[in-house]
Amino acid sequence: MEKFSLEALANQLLKRAATAGNGRAAETVYGGHEHVLRQTLLALTEGTALAEHESPGEATVYVLRGRVRLTCGDVAWEGIGGDLLVVPRERHALEAAEDSVVLLTVAKTR
Repeated sequence: MEKFSLEALANQLLKRAATAGNGRAAETVYGGHEHVLRQTLLALTEGTALAEHESPGEATVYVLRGRVRLTCGDVAWEGIGGDLLVVPRERHALEAAEDSVVLLTVAKTR
């Protein structure tokens, strides 16, 4: 069994994101490309976005802190700390409205 402090890792990732040229930092906390389930902690500085991309399978975004916007075409969902956003199966994007940390959970079906 493994145990992680997502809060401690979130603090580290936000510091890394603040100095990264692309304004983000990420670390897989469970799973990986060889697993069906993958959980990745992702820190985004204010204004940083993950450009529109294909859905890798069933996915959710749990907002640990900050405020993010998940968009799919003309539809958008706002998420704040404690919110769980279900990622659409279509092309979508994610943008941080302020410094944010999210836990992306993906169950790959392809």
